[in-house]
Amino acid sequence: MEWVDEGVILGTRRHGESSAIVELLTRGHGRHLGLVRGGAGSRMRPVLQPGNSVNAVWRARLDEHLGTYAIEGTRLRAATMLASSHAAYGITHLAALTRLLPERDPHDDIYDQLVAILDDFDDPLIAATHVVRFELAMLTELGFGLDLTSCASTGTTADLVYVSPKSGCAVSRAAGEPWRDRLLRLPPFLRELEDIAQPQDGQEVADGFRLTGLFLLRNVLEPRGQGHTDARDGFIAAIAKPRSRMAAE
Repeated sequence: MEWVDEGVILGTRRHGESSAIVELLTRGHGRHLGLVRGGAGSRMRPVLQPGNSVNAVWRARLDEHLGTYAIEGTRLRAATMLASSHAAYGITHLAALTRLLPERDPHDDIYDQLVAILDDFDDPLIAATHVVRFELAMLTELGFGLDLTSCASTGTTADLVYVSPKSGCAVSRAAGEPWRDRLLRLPPFLRELEDIAQPQDGQEVADGFRLTGLFLLRNVLEPRGQGHTDARDGFIAAIAKPRSRMAAE
């Protein structure tokens, strides 16, 4: 068995004295592990860092075997990204989210979105926007997508400002006003899911994470006996620091 694919490093763990087991999210073969001989050595260590893009050749005698990787780096982002606290936490959180996908099951849209995020992760507010949208995309990919396109009560597509925590559907301002204390806020940058929409302030970002966090926890993580990772909490705290400094000034 052999295939060639592009991928993003999600994580590695040492295997024996000099090798490493590497976990990739690949475009055509999904989340896939393989053994890299010499992967723990100084030559390969900079390449096998989370967030780096690589070309990979996977070989095994049978498809169900772990197999081995021959890996060549194509975009080595980690050295720059890991110097930033929000990026370091963000890469770890994105990898944890990706591990919710079934192993060896292709998810082209998720792969493309992950690569786009990693290429545009410098600014904390923009990074936060990308991560909220990625969490929404993961909910959809796992079968728990939210309907933010029209009001659950009236069907209108205008003035959507709330989300029902029960149904995951949007609610208009007029329909939701009597129950506003029980509803989640729908931040304006998520009313239109195109990438051009950006949050205007930190409150919108916080509302976005509260929204996705509730549904991820209830529908995906808790049924698996899991909770939100420390990396997610660290990322949210890290992106809040620049806003706190600006507010103090």
